[in-house]
Amino acid sequence: MSKRYNPDVDVPEYKGRYAPYDILKEGTIALVVVLILVLGLAITFGSPDDKAITLQTWSKADPVDFATTAFNELNGTSAVAGYGPPYNTNGTSQHFGFISPAKWLGVHIPINTARDFVVTPLESQPASPTLSRALSQWTAATSATQTSWLSAYSNVSSKASFTGDQLVVPAAKDGPVPVMINTLTQMARSGALDQALETSKGFYTTDFTKPLLFLSDGTYFAGLAQKGHLLGTQWGMMNETDSYPGQAWLWLYTFWYQVSPFNTSTSADFLVWGLMMILTAVLVLVPFIPGVRSIPRRIKLYRLIWREHYRDL
Repeated sequence: MSKRYNPDVDVPEYKGRYAPYDILKEGTIALVVVLILVLGLAITFGSPDDKAITLQTWSKADPVDFATTAFNELNGTSAVAGYGPPYNTNGTSQHFGFISPAKWLGVHIPINTARDFVVTPLESQPASPTLSRALSQWTAATSATQTSWLSAYSNVSSKASFTGDQLVVPAAKDGPVPVMINTLTQMARSGALDQALETSKGFYTTDFTKPLLFLSDGTYFAGLAQKGHLLGTQWGMMNETDSYPGQAWLWLYTFWYQVSPFNTSTSADFLVWGLMMILTAVLVLVPFIPGVRSIPRRIKLYRLIWREHYRDL
C-alpha cells in the first residue's frame, strides 16, 4: 500500500535544471560582509561600558537616600523585607490562581533585612566602644522597645542631612538607631559593606544577591535606570544604556508589561513568563497543528521568494 501524499510534509521530486553553487565562496563573502558590518556598527553605536553600581557608589552619591533605605531595612518596611518567597514569608508570592511556584518552593534564600543588611555587617566591624554599646543595646532590647526606637527615628528621619562626612538626624528617643544607621553609612562609603555582604557565605564568592537586593530598595538605583531608559515602563528590557540600540528581539516579552492587565498586576513577571511559554509552545507546535501548518502552502509566499526557481519548473 503506497503512502498517501501530504502536501504539508512531503516534497515532490525536483525535475528542474541544476546550477553550480560554490558554498565556500558564498560563506566567505557572507562572513566578511557581516564582520565589517558588526565592527562598523559596534564602533558607531556601541554602548558605553558603565562601571558597576555598588553600595559604596550609592552611599557616596546620595548618603541620605542610603541611610533612609538602611533604616527601612532595619525597620522591616523595605520592599525586600515584605517580598515573600524565596526571601521570607512576609509577602504574597507571584501567582496565577492557585499556581504559585515560588510559594511551593518556599523560602530557600532566607533574607532578614534587619539582621542581614544592618546588624550582622555592623558586627563584622572592628571593635568600637560607641558601636559596641549601640549593638548591645539593640540586641538586648525587647521587640516593643525596638519598635518605639524605630518609630521615634522615623518621625525625624525626613529631616536627615549629611554634613561633615556624618549623618545628622534631629535628636529623638530613638536609642541606638542613629549610631547604627550612621555607622552603616560610613561602612558603605568605605566599601566595607559591599565586602561584608558579598562574603557573608565565605571568603571566595560571586553571590551578589544581598548587595543587589539592598540597592533595589533605594531610589538611587531606580533613578539611574530611569535616566538610562531601562525602566519597565520605558521598555527597558530591550534597551541598552541611554539611547543606544539594545536587544530588539525582546520586544514581544517587554511588550506585555506595557498593557493591561500585566502593567498593573503584582504578579506581572509570572504572568508574562507564563504567556510567553504558551506562545513559544504554539510556535514549536506549528508543524503539527492542522490548518495552521497549511498556511505557508496556501498563501504561496514561498513562490515569490523563490520565483527564479519556479520560473524554471
